[in-house]
Amino acid sequence: MREKLAIPEAEWPRAIAELCGLNHIEEAAVLSTCNRMEIYVVALSQHRGVKEVTEWMSKTSGIPVSEICEHRFLLYNKDATQHIFEVSAGLDSLVLGEGQILAQVKQVVKVGQGVVGFGRNISGLFKHAITVGKRVRTETNIAAGAVSVSSAAVELALMKLPESSHATARMLVIGAGKMGKLVIKHLVAKGCTKMVVVNRSEEKVAAIHEEMQGVEIIYRPLTDMLACSAEADVVFTSTASETPLFLKEHVKDLPPVSSEVGGLRLFVDISVPRNVGSCVSDVEGARLYNVDDLKEVVAANKEDRLRKAMEAQAIIAEESKQFEAWRDSLETVPTIKKLRAYAERIRVAELEKCLSKMGEDIPKKTRRAVDDLSRGIVNKLLHGPMQHLRCDGSDDRTLMRPLRTCMHLTECSASSQIYHFLSRKFEPRWNKAKS
Repeated sequence: MREKLAIPEAEWPRAIAELCGLNHIEEAAVLSTCNRMEIYVVALSQHRGVKEVTEWMSKTSGIPVSEICEHRFLLYNKDATQHIFEVSAGLDSLVLGEGQILAQVKQVVKVGQGVVGFGRNISGLFKHAITVGKRVRTETNIAAGAVSVSSAAVELALMKLPESSHATARMLVIGAGKMGKLVIKHLVAKGCTKMVVVNRSEEKVAAIHEEMQGVEIIYRPLTDMLACSAEADVVFTSTASETPLFLKEHVKDLPPVSSEVGGLRLFVDISVPRNVGSCVSDVEGARLYNVDDLKEVVAANKEDRLRKAMEAQAIIAEESKQFEAWRDSLETVPTIKKLRAYAERIRVAELEKCLSKMGEDIPKKTRRAVDDLSRGIVNKLLHGPMQHLRCDGSDDRTLMRPLRTCMHLTECSASSQIYHFLSRKFEPRWNKAKS
């Protein structure tokens, strides 16, 4: 279903344009990865917006609307905000805290820049999601620690090697199936740029090589396994063989490895049944680690990540509140501008009336003082309403007090208050001017 609905990155601008061409869609974004297909929209009508997007998905994929409705999930407003923040933080991934999704969210923003339809609301949402993802990873370190047997195998091997040899250690992966491919991916993620892969056929290795750009992957047939092992510092095994590939007699005659990599050849066996017999542990210069050694590490890391996920939720709740306050403020900006413009028109008109009554020989300093005074009064009168319009509604008690005070003041004529104040302050000057 996801494969049929998937939209390649190059097609995202087209998808945004088509979605925003629908009657009730104002803004849109697409997040399409190997594990998710999500469409985010700002809609004039919730019901009609969902209907239009679903019909558009059906049209572009060829899947009937009824079938899409069986598999889709719908989130609105704050729930949608919460979801994209969890996605960006890695809380909605198969591997809790994985980092690739954050890069994919960043790509949505990069591709969306300049695209009509990737508007202020959607752009702000995704940019805030990136901030959340970074903050969660920085403050909780949720991405630390292997959570799969394959990633644990790689981490364990690197842990046992001297740090100075991580870039130079000779890596051998036996088996290019699902587990072997994951080992290769994790090795690449840790900075390994060259490795030998032994497999029955070359096709799978070639496919992996094509996927891993910039990495040197050398294929060798299964018949070369022992020869390749003799040239390796670390041997990962992950085949479906029902009998061990390595026994004591196979390993004992292998040449020793360099002291630069610790002087021990590491065998990391993640196969079930085992590819490396336990007797290999008896060979001097060899160390064996199997699935049982790794499961405990994985379990501990998963438990630790779950604790960090709870911490991450607190961060997400805080950031969601901030985003919703920002989004609400967008709706009040036109009102704030109109209110301030209205107040400024009244201020200027009343100021001109006042100054005309004071005569033409008023010093510039006095004119400036009167102008500043009028601005100060207007700003104080507007402070309560402005604060109320900009707030996120979290503390009505503190906001209503200045608002009520302001409303009480505005029951009287602001211009008469200004005139009354000025008449007292400048009465001697006026009397002199009249005489």
